Amino acid sequence: MACATSNTDIMQYADAELAPERAAAIEAHLQSCGECAVRLAQALRLKRSVSVAGSRYEPSAEFRARVRNSITARPRRFAWIPAIAVAVVILIASLVAIRVITARAVSQQLLAEVVDRHVSVLAAANPVEVVSSDRHTVKPWFQGKLPFTFNLPEIAGSAYVLEGGRMSFLNQSPGAQLIYDLRQHRISVFIFQERDVHVPVSNAGRNSSFTIETWNQGGLRYFVVGDVSQGDLRPLVDLLQRAASNI
Repeated sequence: MACATSNTDIMQYADAELAPERAAAIEAHLQSCGECAVRLAQALRLKRSVSVAGSRYEPSAEFRARVRNSITARPRRFAWIPAIAVAVVILIASLVAIRVITARAVSQQLLAEVVDRHVSVLAAANPVEVVSSDRHTVKPWFQGKLPFTFNLPEIAGSAYVLEGGRMSFLNQSPGAQLIYDLRQHRISVFIFQERDVHVPVSNAGRNSSFTIETWNQGGLRYFVVGDVSQGDLRPLVDLLQRAASNI
């Protein structure tokens, strides 16, 4: 039977526009409703597409005026030399701006893809392939499945609980996904080889209602994603970074 939760609620939740009480109710509902979780993932993809399309470079009116003036200016002997110099400078500046904007859009698209994977896995009937709260059980499960190794932190005494792990893929390259619980919120930790990511990404940010932390350490790219605050995410990031330094 189809879920009665409206698309308006899902879209407003994705845009963080719901009142706190309604947002909490939708968040709890998403934990048990795969249909709504998929609808949320689709809403996030739509937001990402709109964001990327809206960030494309468009020449300013000043830039257009400069180009027009350089073309229509009355030619004089050797007057073309400074005009060409100005055109080259403008062209270089434009190429740099386009490259920066493109890299930013690609970075945001990559982070959005990581969030989509987090949402899709949590909507699955079996979100983990190896079920264990023991890091000494979860880590060996990945041996032979990944072309790299990693360390998991000791979380005894912390607020985090390890649920288990599963295989994940980014840019068609294999990686690990670990799932942790924090006060009934699920947090995904993705680990891939840095060379497989190919694009620069910022250290932290927010994608819709999800907080993201990412960094490169020891040739590995880490993504930590959860519907919690950055303050709730940061202690887990610190534990992971300390564990990674011991490889």
